[in-house]
Amino acid sequence: MTFDADLNACAALVRQGDPDRFAATMASPVDARGILFPLYAFNVEVSRAPWVTQEPLIAEMRLQWWRDALDEIAGGRAPRRHEVVTPLADILTPDQARGLDALIDARRWDIGSDPFDDEASLWTYLDATTGTLLWTAAAALGAPAEEQARLRQIARAVALANWLSALPELEARGKRPMHDGRPETLAALAKGALKDLAAQRGLSPASRLALLSGWRARGILKTVARQPQRVARGDLVTPQIGRSLSLIRARILGKI
Repeated sequence: MTFDADLNACAALVRQGDPDRFAATMASPVDARGILFPLYAFNVEVSRAPWVTQEPLIAEMRLQWWRDALDEIAGGRAPRRHEVVTPLADILTPDQARGLDALIDARRWDIGSDPFDDEASLWTYLDATTGTLLWTAAAALGAPAEEQARLRQIARAVALANWLSALPELEARGKRPMHDGRPETLAALAKGALKDLAAQRGLSPASRLALLSGWRARGILKTVARQPQRVARGDLVTPQIGRSLSLIRARILGKI
């Protein structure tokens, strides 16, 4: 596959805005990169839309712009010219475009500062964001539909690991990201999520490739399960050599 200006722009967006997914995509076959970079660039653009302005109405308008773009793709109309939308339209089916609307809708929570009502609300948000993204990536790579429920189960663990890593920054920005942030609660959540990772056995190569983007999840969750106090300190960063070895291991074994 030859990367044109749009795909290169998508790769640059992911490299800057989502380094872990960038590393995972660069560890993937070249043809897969042409699918993953537009999807992950879309996710970067949508996830940062609520944060680039203090005005809720403007944030809503930014999210609506992306909903309208997906609606064009889903409806089979010529999509608007854009460095992310254009390659995204080349890889998504109408159903996949419609499915990504749930991700955008969930991001409306990021505009305000209200906490989640309960644990179930948090899981709903994580599934709608990371779960939707990972399943769409797997489906675009050719994963069978019957793997969706299992992939979303695993994606919960990936999403939780990412969320726990982001907690200090979210709180610094005025968010209340946990309904119950006690260390024992965080440890229990991490232990439960580690069990979800066991569902990877027997997944198709396409699903395993999509899950590679969560290559840091197991290490983060193990740390939180043992030492939950490190979440509040923002001390979940893995040394660079450990990060590289984790990615290599995940790519070789085909599981995170």
